[in-house]
Amino acid sequence: MALPREELLKGVEQRETIARVIDQADQAIRTWEVVTTDFLSPPELAESQQILGRLTEIQRIAWGGYPQAERQRLAIARAELPLETAQIEIAAIDITGNFLFDPANHRDFLGALLGSGIVREKVGDLLVLGERGAQAIVVPELVEFLEINLTQVRSVPVKTHRIDLSELKVREPKKKEITTVEASLRLDAIASAGFGMSRSKMVDLITGGDVRVNWKEITQASQAVKSSDLIAIRGKGRLAVGEISVTKKERYRVQLTRWM
Repeated sequence: MALPREELLKGVEQRETIARVIDQADQAIRTWEVVTTDFLSPPELAESQQILGRLTEIQRIAWGGYPQAERQRLAIARAELPLETAQIEIAAIDITGNFLFDPANHRDFLGALLGSGIVREKVGDLLVLGERGAQAIVVPELVEFLEINLTQVRSVPVKTHRIDLSELKVREPKKKEITTVEASLRLDAIASAGFGMSRSKMVDLITGGDVRVNWKEITQASQAVKSSDLIAIRGKGRLAVGEISVTKKERYRVQLTRWM
């Protein structure tokens, strides 16, 4: 029996991606095989997990090559089958060159990867290593292609070769604990305190579509946040809302954790 595709797609933000994931879940049910998606961004992953969580016939597991990976592949299988992260095929490559006189950033490395002719969904996280180059997580079937075709980033000649996932130079995110007392639980108030910026600048980011709460785009600065919410701003990191208590003056004391 086919999954109720249109019903599952009602109200989803990432419609094209989620439609593809539902089709893959359908395939997993029909074939009794483990089906793996391409790399999903955090919003796509969160929405996929939410939709697939409504289906009792299947189970799913996500993995992106290392524990804090932002972009991850999702393996989907019938509920009766064993499923573990080892079944998700992921490869890593080293992109080495001398970037001392022509530094390259995340966008430069991603541009070079996509410029070689591959699509974004085939690339996971990118770890930029300063003047030594970068490391990228990709689908295994593209490793050989990239070893041959990825030869330059900006003006710098590079060598590309496969490495083991254990060789990834993952930087632990910096963590900062913050306590703030606010008159309300409005998103602009809590986020501006957590990210250390003015309320007006935060309102601009929210209305501009740069702020996500639990990976959903929120454009209303007045939206209330609650304990366990995750606030993410493009390029600025993430903020977890912890315990919320009310002070004697009937203001809100909020515990926040920021990752940078």
